[in-house]
Amino acid sequence: MPTLRVLTLGVLLALMTAACSSAGASPTGAGWVSGSPPVATTGSGTGASAPNFVFVLTDDLTWNLVSHMPHVLGLERNGTTFKNYFVTDSLCCPSRTSILTGEFPHDDHVFNNIQPHGGFRGFLTAHDENKTFASSLQARGYQTGLFGKFLNAYRPQTSYEGRPAPYIPPGWSAWDAADTHGYNEYNYNLAVGHQLEHFGSADGDYLTSVLSDKASQFIAGSARAHRPFLAEISTFSPHYPFVPAHRDLGKFPDAQAPRGPAYGHAVRNAPTWLKKIGPLRPLTERHLTRTFRLRLQAVQSVDRMIGRLEAEVRSLGAAKNTYFVFSSDNGLHLGQHDLRQGKETAFDTDIRVPLIVAGPGVPHGASVTQLAENIDLAPTFETLAGATPPPTVDGRSLVAQLRGRAPRGWRTAVLVEHHGPDVAPADPDYPAPRSGNPPSYEAIRTARYLYVEYSNGQREFYNLVTDPYELDNAFSRMPSQLHQRLHDTLLRMEHCHGSVSCWSAQHIRS
Repeated sequence: MPTLRVLTLGVLLALMTAACSSAGASPTGAGWVSGSPPVATTGSGTGASAPNFVFVLTDDLTWNLVSHMPHVLGLERNGTTFKNYFVTDSLCCPSRTSILTGEFPHDDHVFNNIQPHGGFRGFLTAHDENKTFASSLQARGYQTGLFGKFLNAYRPQTSYEGRPAPYIPPGWSAWDAADTHGYNEYNYNLAVGHQLEHFGSADGDYLTSVLSDKASQFIAGSARAHRPFLAEISTFSPHYPFVPAHRDLGKFPDAQAPRGPAYGHAVRNAPTWLKKIGPLRPLTERHLTRTFRLRLQAVQSVDRMIGRLEAEVRSLGAAKNTYFVFSSDNGLHLGQHDLRQGKETAFDTDIRVPLIVAGPGVPHGASVTQLAENIDLAPTFETLAGATPPPTVDGRSLVAQLRGRAPRGWRTAVLVEHHGPDVAPADPDYPAPRSGNPPSYEAIRTARYLYVEYSNGQREFYNLVTDPYELDNAFSRMPSQLHQRLHDTLLRMEHCHGSVSCWSAQHIRS
């Protein structure tokens, strides 16, 4: 246990600052939450030596948008890019819960976007709100702020757990969370601490810009209080309906939807759900191009926000002690494998997303090819902050890779768990016709293979060495020994629990 120490003047001032914070909007404009006093701790997670975190989590952002985001490209130059970073499910709520808890869906019990087994209520029912990286860092004296999207179906107007609205989960010192109207970027409600604010359709009400303001104020306030901070800015952009800021409308008029080898190409020996899709039509292709242009326009506000927060951190003299982490909750397909705009599949378009980290000790312009997954983010934040990840965490800290090392014995497979088909039209992720709505599946992705087992007994296998674009389901030609190895690995992974069991399961045995 840490030794009790006499409170320093700096800690006393921070205590006074917290005590003076109102239950609603603070003088800085961020949604500060009362009842979260500083914690006097020792070690690397407190004081001037404790690193800060700016975590930008986008919604449905894909690798093909990054080339049009100059500040993100700057993070790549000044930091390390994980080239093989995957999500546990290409669906918002399960993926975000894995990020928050470091657990696979089969351990955090959030399987989709709606209750009873998903959405914000599912998150509460599973008691996941008590095991997030925010709680872990807050216990070490961090100011923790959430800005934007938390989980699907979070409604600031609703009372949860018998508590008055807006309900704020434990672990957050500042809370500026939007309701489901945030997808439209205008005309939404925002829980600013314990108060509810409505934003309209003026230029200044654009949600990503508001989140930029709130996060900037939070960072400045934390720095003035001499407190380490973690700011998670979770944008709704570039999720459907792809609403850009007014100033970005009409940009990239000549951009075309990327047409790689998988675009408009039906998968050979496809599973039943995919066979039903049918080829792309000219009208559909024009729609996909319009969608891609809107997505490019929408991410410009995210990129500006990153630039603004970088400038804020520099102006506070905190740049050398702050990590910037950029990622997405899942990907999106636009015409690949003949699929209309959507996600939820095990293809790389949906499960392989950006992860870029810049900060103290992180090599510049480096790339990591070792397999990483969104369950690794929570233990990474905790380890960098000086905390020990709990044994319930299924992921692994990426700190070694952020120091330029490639740890021996690293995992050889990642797990993807999807519960489908999606049958809730009220879900903002409900697939449109021919967008892809697969049945439940468990899948593993390795450096060489993608192997999928569907609940209806069908299987997929792609040899990524000879078929990198996943165009030929070669399960019927799969060597029986390899099939047995991948099946056994998948079985171990989907039944693993905690750091020891799951780390062992993520290695394919010879």
